[in-house]
Amino acid sequence: MALVKQFSKTKSVCKVTFTLPSDVVNNAKKVALVGEFNDWNSTATLLKKQKDGQYKASVELPVGSEFQFRYLLDGENWINDEAADKYVANGFTTDNCVVVL
Repeated sequence: MALVKQFSKTKSVCKVTFTLPSDVVNNAKKVALVGEFNDWNSTATLLKKQKDGQYKASVELPVGSEFQFRYLLDGENWINDEAADKYVANGFTTDNCVVVL
């Protein structure tokens, strides 16, 4: 799992690339990045399978913000990112990941 941040030199945005290794995805057919930045829409940001088996998606987010997120596998299984900047309770007896920019 990885979060790679690329801050723009000309705009107040950061391109964040979210990566899940194939062993974490565990043969899921659909891997979604779901969070505050896409109104928790499970179809808005799908991760694409790479040649090496990893799944990736990139999102441009405003600098100076924090966003909660999680991954949803096959519309059923929620997982967190071990590389998240921090975690916050979400009211469902688990935590949401947070990316800080």
